[in-house]
Amino acid sequence: MQPKMSVEEIRSFLEMDFPQVHDGFSVDEVGPMRARVRLSPGHGELRPGGTVSGPTLFTLADLGVYVAALAMIGPKALTVTTNASIDFMRKPAPGLDLVAEVDLLKLGRVLIVGDVHMRSEGQEQVVARASLTYSIPPKD
Repeated sequence: MQPKMSVEEIRSFLEMDFPQVHDGFSVDEVGPMRARVRLSPGHGELRPGGTVSGPTLFTLADLGVYVAALAMIGPKALTVTTNASIDFMRKPAPGLDLVAEVDLLKLGRVLIVGDVHMRSEGQEQVVARASLTYSIPPKD
């Protein structure tokens, strides 16, 4: 199954319908049942000690699954998170973007399940791993 939305269409959708996604987050690519999003952390995303905050990593994972879901189902703004679990494994490398690789494991009529692996750009080790479930809004 091929995506219904391109990277450019998703970027435009987010600008119009979800402007809360602040500067620093970007959509790199979408494909069948997958997406890659990134965050260039600014001062506001850092905790004392210079590490990226947990809520920021969660937001990156959540945005990643949202983007992958929209790519597959089209522009349904009310697709919402119904469950999330995240494991923080190691401190991100300072000064590098965080890249989230998203794989959708299930694309059903009502639910979407996705896994996310977040890494510092260019690094092999996973910084955090998340599993999220989204609910697809009913047809009009």
